[in-house]
Amino acid sequence: MQPLTPKPYDPAALSAVAKGKRVLVGVTGGIAAYKTATVVSRLAQAGAKVTVAMTPAATQFVTPLTFQALSGNPVYTSPWDHIESSDPQHISLATGLSLALVAPCTMDTLAKLAHGRTDDVVTLILSAIDREKTPVLLAPSMNSAMWAQPSTQRNLTQLIEDGFQFVGPDAGWQACRTVGAGRMSEPEVILGAVQQLLGN
Repeated sequence: MQPLTPKPYDPAALSAVAKGKRVLVGVTGGIAAYKTATVVSRLAQAGAKVTVAMTPAATQFVTPLTFQALSGNPVYTSPWDHIESSDPQHISLATGLSLALVAPCTMDTLAKLAHGRTDDVVTLILSAIDREKTPVLLAPSMNSAMWAQPSTQRNLTQLIEDGFQFVGPDAGWQACRTVGAGRMSEPEVILGAVQQLLGN
């Protein structure tokens, strides 16, 4: 895998490229979801129009209210709740985006994206994005054994071929009390990648 090598995060540089841009942040069910709160907060401070979508599992780690408070916008947790639109497929959420970020992106979500499954609001919105126009950045996060699984590596290869961008994962301490590859990149690294893609 060839992950993105982001430039150093700089708040002023991020503001210069993010102000007024529509950014979708998808949050899936991993403990690293707490780091995503920092990413959303700093994107909002940089002037981006941030919409957060969460899988049901993600809401077990961080509440939707947290992301609503940080983004200043409603949070989507179900394909069946039409908070701002009457569009049942949420196509409108995928239209006009400058960037989509999935952080954390779990093993399960990688598999869904690689195989075209759309059974939660995050993958449903992503399925409607034209990746030739809008970059989709994935920040993988999982146990080192899960990261090393042949199925995960096959899915990564497929997703790279399909045009997805990656930041991380890193090696380090994991919530399962092991040390290894699979740890989600720190918020500053993810923001540096966002800054770079928006700047392009």
